[in-house]
Amino acid sequence: MFESILCQVMEYDPDVLESLIGLAVEIAREGREGRRVRTLFTLGDENAVLARSRPLILDPLSGHPESSLHVTNLNLRGTIKELAQLDGAFVVSREGIFLSACRYLDAVAAEVNVPLGLGSRHIAVANMSAVTKGGGYCGVREFGSATFLSWTAGWRNHSRGLDDESCPTRGYR
Repeated sequence: MFESILCQVMEYDPDVLESLIGLAVEIAREGREGRRVRTLFTLGDENAVLARSRPLILDPLSGHPESSLHVTNLNLRGTIKELAQLDGAFVVSREGIFLSACRYLDAVAAEVNVPLGLGSRHIAVANMSAVTKGGGYCGVREFGSATFLSWTAGWRNHSRGLDDESCPTRGYR
């Protein structure tokens, strides 16, 4: 399902990226209790993201063991879906550990021009990506799709129009 994105985004563990994007798509498609839910996840360069963001509420993920906060942990998915209803971003480490929830991304990059039609979450994630030197981010759109955005010497939007045939051979499949 995510081959086109996984083939283009080589800097992350494919299991982490696939689990995170799958969760993002589930949240966007299913919503919660009949309501649409829009959220965003930052992935990688976690120390820089934490330094350039602040908590909106007491962090509900703080104090839990890392082993229970991995993106591939199926028992965590329901908790993340519930927390997605709250304002703010999730910070996920490069290794796939949820480090924080409900974060205000406080980063402004003067040179990021977000394509028309994308919303405030996309702008926030694009700015954070630009100032954290290439961290990848997954923002969820209300229409049931996920957008993987990153800024590495230019804007990359890995949500659509990718050619699976151009995928280099990957050892994980």
